[in-house]
Amino acid sequence: MKAIVVTDQAAGTSGMKLVERPEPQVPINDVIVQVHASGFVPTELAWPSTWTDRLDSDRTPSIPGHELAGVVTALGYGTTGLSLGQRVFGLADWYRDGTLAEYVAMEARNLAPLPGDVDFTVGASLPISGLTAWQGLFQHGRLQMGQSVLVHGAAGAVGSMVTQLAREFGAYVIGTGRAADRQTVLDFGAKEFVDLDNEALEDVGGIDLVLDSIGGDIGKRSAGLIRAGGTLVSIVGPAEARPDNGRAVDFVVESDRAQLSEIVQRVRDGRLRTNIGSISTLDDAVAALNSTERRKGKTIVRVRS
Repeated sequence: MKAIVVTDQAAGTSGMKLVERPEPQVPINDVIVQVHASGFVPTELAWPSTWTDRLDSDRTPSIPGHELAGVVTALGYGTTGLSLGQRVFGLADWYRDGTLAEYVAMEARNLAPLPGDVDFTVGASLPISGLTAWQGLFQHGRLQMGQSVLVHGAAGAVGSMVTQLAREFGAYVIGTGRAADRQTVLDFGAKEFVDLDNEALEDVGGIDLVLDSIGGDIGKRSAGLIRAGGTLVSIVGPAEARPDNGRAVDFVVESDRAQLSEIVQRVRDGRLRTNIGSISTLDDAVAALNSTERRKGKTIVRVRS
């Protein structure tokens, strides 16, 4: 099969290569998925799990990518809940070969059915962004109707999902970003926008829940915006500053079939729009992922036409 591999962490995306690899075999409790579309997060090349297994042993050359949509082509012993030929989408394990390939072996529990009226490209854009938004808001942020939510990076793949879900559940949403992002963020449902380059973040106060996908100085300053009893949720590692009278939470997104089903149903009925920034083919992916042009939104590789 064709697959993109990485061998040198220091080289980043410039070290990617399109190669021929053996098709994966199907272990117990796994399925083989013929990948039709894959999502890619550039920061994953800095994750230890891209380069090592769970025992910290080197596993290069490794195949990156953790989001996919495709069709089940083989079932391992003990697999339940899926069938041959079924359309699926989901989140691959961090410590195993990923989805920038024509086939991938992954645990059945990490996949959910992809309805026939949802394109594979859309399906591949949902797992990380959708699950991160869902878990950040509802599991870790404990969002309640009527609360205020500040969303950093609201024009991005995750931030736009956070904005839409928070709005649906009755929150007052304030998005942040650069000046060029203003209309995009408002179109996704934010009530207000803060230009982080030209407007004072500190003018926003009394926030119930901050979703931080930026970190650094922005994360530190955000801690001071939390009202008593509020929550700062970081998806970029532990918060460097904690609210004086609130909670600070960081988390790594986890696969969840029921949550994936909730997310894709919202896409089907128009309550949720995915945010795709660029699409390339597998043959052109190495060049596309090394492009100097950067677009907001999810990066998708179409593995099959």
